[in-house]
Amino acid sequence: MPVIATGAVFLILSSFLASTVEMVEALTIVLAVGVSREWRSTLIGVLAALIALAAVVASLGPALALIPIDALRVVVGTLLLIFGLQWLRKAILRSSGYKALHDEEESFQAERTQAAAAADDRRAGLDWYSFTVAFKGVLLEGLEVVFIVIAFGSAQGHLGLAAAGAAAALVVVVIAGVLAKGPLSRVPENTIKFAVGLLLTSFGSFWGAEGVDVHWPGDEASLLGVIAFFVVVSLLLSRALRRKRVTLATAGAGA
Repeated sequence: MPVIATGAVFLILSSFLASTVEMVEALTIVLAVGVSREWRSTLIGVLAALIALAAVVASLGPALALIPIDALRVVVGTLLLIFGLQWLRKAILRSSGYKALHDEEESFQAERTQAAAAADDRRAGLDWYSFTVAFKGVLLEGLEVVFIVIAFGSAQGHLGLAAAGAAAALVVVVIAGVLAKGPLSRVPENTIKFAVGLLLTSFGSFWGAEGVDVHWPGDEASLLGVIAFFVVVSLLLSRALRRKRVTLATAGAGA
């Protein structure tokens, strides 16, 4: 695979997977509120959040173009490394049994119960609870998508590719939600989060090092080696923690 193609593939894949996770969680919130309360106020809340996100993108995009590329890569690399290590830590704890797996169906039912129990508060012709929850859910999850897309695209100089990955995720999640008519509980969200954590951590390390004038052998092709390194380390940590948990459980049962 050519060097440029390697970077482009990982850029689109990272943006797609990270955006998918956030959009699945936003879809769960929107579905739960819409089904339990009313769709009109819920969809207006979604639209308002999308307008706010568009304003954020319009303001941040041109501003980032004024930052020198090396300084931008250091900042973006550091932020991606922080986000990636947090995702990776949770993924390792989930895979080793120290943290419960995320269940989208459970989250959906919890949101439905909370929405059904909320008081009926109407303002400006809207069910305020439906509007507010949908707006906050889409805005918060959307902000993470915006950050990832802008970070990937600006640091690599291919904002269009990162945006294409996010757009593809949006299309897939919306179509899947419409066809499923419910939460996307069959999506391997925990596995995707593990992959996203690996990719964010790898990109963060790669770009952060480039920003301080480190020259990787093979340029972007070195990403394969960086990702492989974090995959091996993560699997070893997960295996070690799993063995420790089994040992402690066995010792506790014996006592």
